[in-house]
Amino acid sequence: MRRAGRDELARALLETRDSTRRLVDSLQPGQRTVPQWPILNPPVWELGHVGWFQERWCLRRTAAGRPLLPSRLASADRWFDSSSIPHEARWSLELPPLETLHAWMDEVLQASIARLHDEADDDAGMYFHRLALFHEQFHVEALVAARQALGLPQPGPAFDPPQPLRLAADVRVPGGEVMVGTPPESGFAFDNEQDAHPVRIAPFDISMQPITNAEFLQFVEDGGYHRARLWSPAAYAQIASSGRVAPSHWRRVGNRWQMRWFDRWVPLEPYAPVVHVDAFEAEAWCTWAGRRLPSETEWEHAASSLDGFEWGDTVWEWTASPFVPYAGFRAGPYVDYSEPWFGTHRVVRGGSFATPPGLLDARMRNFYRPERGDVFVGFRSCAPR
Repeated sequence: MRRAGRDELARALLETRDSTRRLVDSLQPGQRTVPQWPILNPPVWELGHVGWFQERWCLRRTAAGRPLLPSRLASADRWFDSSSIPHEARWSLELPPLETLHAWMDEVLQASIARLHDEADDDAGMYFHRLALFHEQFHVEALVAARQALGLPQPGPAFDPPQPLRLAADVRVPGGEVMVGTPPESGFAFDNEQDAHPVRIAPFDISMQPITNAEFLQFVEDGGYHRARLWSPAAYAQIASSGRVAPSHWRRVGNRWQMRWFDRWVPLEPYAPVVHVDAFEAEAWCTWAGRRLPSETEWEHAASSLDGFEWGDTVWEWTASPFVPYAGFRAGPYVDYSEPWFGTHRVVRGGSFATPPGLLDARMRNFYRPERGDVFVGFRSCAPR
């Protein structure tokens, strides 16, 4: 998608919008009222925000210093501009009926596709269509993750639990100077990936697939959640106060373990990747196992250079790297994409089974707060340095 032609990009915009609508329309009316949690957005607000973002960047933009063109929906900026509407305020907005939002979003989508085919300048025009596409694809995954967090029904067979991995030993990756980030000739790039630059790394050994449930279960059954030395003081205090002795989506029934998957409990598949663990749980496991999380540079280099390195269709993967700018960072046109989150979030790499395939790129730097275990995230490990 980063270098897709106009026809392919138009198809992706249509297919992604279909996914977004189905995820919201398939909710019962009562399921569209969600608790005011920091990890959630009201689903109807999220739907409208996706339409607002596409209209804002594909249809309403003007020359620098000039005001935006008006929206096709009166009050859209007051309802759906995430930069100006505090998160907690999104529950109290009097939004228009769902039918009104769908009609407006259909009009915006068709006008955006028409403009896509009219754009003469690839850099100036198609950049914003790709930005709108990727933004919506992130929200598609967020809507799926919200269903999981709330224990709502699974939205179709495409979201079955992750399947067993093909297990393999560590692989040695030679050190040296490696290129990290996205060069201009690669097409679209998020601002936090720019630009490609050399980084010198030492040789390292990395697992070829994420840590499995069976591997994490050994840590659980060895009392890992009760051993303070394996955790940072703040993380252990939080775990101790919660009373948890295993990942939040696990439970033990007799001598068997189960995992909650949307609205049902399923047997824990030993050789599937562990999912819904936060960065502190990942680090505690690594300390227990005598391992460590890879840096994001190590992860990117391994994913880009190793045959058989499995990523992108199971779980996002925690890295040891804080989310900070590359040297020479310049915010993109959508200035709130990266800059507000530097220093408070942790880099995750790869992608999950719920990530639309067009988003997948080994260079993409996704990011979550380290305490987020609600998203479809796991981890892999490296041998100690």
